[in-house]
Amino acid sequence: MITSKLPNVGTTIFTRMSQLAAEVGAINLSQGFPDFSAPAALCEAVGQHIAAGHNQYAPMTGLPALREQVAAKVATFYGRAVSADTEVTITPGATEAIFCAIQAVVRAGDEVIVLDPCYDSYEPSVELAGGRCVHVPLALPGFSIDWQRMRDALSPRTRMIIINSPHNPSGVLISLAELDQLAELIRGRDIYLVSDEVYEHLVFDGVRHVSVLAHDELYDRAFVVSSFGKTYHVTGWKTGYVVAPPALSAELRKVHQYVNFCGVTPLQWALADFMAAHPEHLAELPGFYQAKRDLFCDLLVGSRFSFTRSAGTYFQLVDYSAIRDDLDDVAMSEWLTHEHGVAAIPVSVFYQQPPKDLRLVRFCFAKREETLRQAAEKLCAI
Repeated sequence: MITSKLPNVGTTIFTRMSQLAAEVGAINLSQGFPDFSAPAALCEAVGQHIAAGHNQYAPMTGLPALREQVAAKVATFYGRAVSADTEVTITPGATEAIFCAIQAVVRAGDEVIVLDPCYDSYEPSVELAGGRCVHVPLALPGFSIDWQRMRDALSPRTRMIIINSPHNPSGVLISLAELDQLAELIRGRDIYLVSDEVYEHLVFDGVRHVSVLAHDELYDRAFVVSSFGKTYHVTGWKTGYVVAPPALSAELRKVHQYVNFCGVTPLQWALADFMAAHPEHLAELPGFYQAKRDLFCDLLVGSRFSFTRSAGTYFQLVDYSAIRDDLDDVAMSEWLTHEHGVAAIPVSVFYQQPPKDLRLVRFCFAKREETLRQAAEKLCAI
């Protein structure tokens, strides 16, 4: 008999809902991926680099050209000068980056504070390191940090805190004042930080993303994780990166080199080329996704769902209480898929202990206009 190291882990809700959508022919607004193409120049660059023979191992830390582009971006957007050699590491996806950061510093018996609802990869990564997650629920209805509960969660065993902004699934943003409050809370303690910022360029309504990279005190103890997949519409490329101070980067790389060693070489070359040739992409991205958010939300105004427009990410939460208050959100997501042809993600799966009577589901609006219109038409007919 095998004794599982992750006895509570099964097939993720994202896989299950996407499979269900495919089985019944529903519009898939559940899993977070675009149904439109990446920039043509980026795709063409991959073929060019494959043809040029760039098909062998990249350096363990990532191609120098791509690390240099990341360092330049960090300086432009967050005002921090980081070393491409000692502070930037390219990884095969942000999930691997988070895993390696946790393995690098979390030891057996350590505690890691996570803010519920939170992404599902955090806890298994902590458990595999021998640690334990301490779940602190965000305060509803606005998904704000409950600072008293954060203070109460701290203990001599607290080794790490994981934050996520823009936040999946709520789309809520962390403010500079909240980062200052976090810095004050952990000052003088041996606590590290993972800042999951994979949706950093998907921030709307003229608001600027507040990054840990721009916060001197927190950056000194942080692993800041980002995603090329989210930023360049290529989630299937599974390519991300970590920016961290040299000492933390060195520890992360010790783990990374034995998990996957390096990312995919021609993809890194293509990303480096595209970032250098098209810096306007990052500036245009908030408007690009805000237009999709606004289209989807405008179309849902006539429905029986209630919502507050997402401040970031490419996800929109909706409250379905006025439609089927008798169903929990898992049953509601299945009902929407089976009966009305639109797949969603239940928000309760992001919690250790979901709030009683939670009636929220998450839709992904990283879709073509046609897809969003078809989905909204079905949802408004309920």
